[in-house]
Amino acid sequence: MTIDQLAATVQALQDQVATLTAEAEIRRIQARYMFLCDTPCPEFGVEDDAERIERIVDLYAEDAIWEGVGAYYDNQFGRSVGKDAIRKHFQGFWEQKRDPALALNVHYLTSEQIHVRGDEADGQWVHCQPWIFSDGSSLLRSSRLNNLFRKQDGVWKIARTRTENLFVAPLKAGWAESVPEKSVLMRP
Repeated sequence: MTIDQLAATVQALQDQVATLTAEAEIRRIQARYMFLCDTPCPEFGVEDDAERIERIVDLYAEDAIWEGVGAYYDNQFGRSVGKDAIRKHFQGFWEQKRDPALALNVHYLTSEQIHVRGDEADGQWVHCQPWIFSDGSSLLRSSRLNNLFRKQDGVWKIARTRTENLFVAPLKAGWAESVPEKSVLMRP
């Protein structure tokens, strides 16, 4: 093997490691976003929704976009541009009092595809989430995610969250037998 061939092989391996590392970091940031959106919030040390919202907003680039698209989500979620607007979006979701209150909401991600192009990437997932309310009513939601990511100052950030509704299905009351009031999973 010549020095040029060795150098090309080393560069190819470095590129592969960089791509795999980026995929892993993007996978973690997307999973962290969903984890922070779960109810009750399982993140240790997050005792109120204001702290939860700040941890979510910290995952985003300054000029990021959060949008719901398609016939069902256009009117429900709209489009928020920039961290301040994304913060307001989540404040509207968690800080408004709901009746009935949201007792449980868990996000399940599947069908992952991540495509890295240097310091930019896109990722697609299908997600499913059961919602259980304090009055016993429940529904199952599913949506398709098509998100963008950008590496800034060595850290991957969400550049765009785009979600499109696939279906919303009511579930029979009582289908889940127990719902925790708070998560203790991450607590010492």
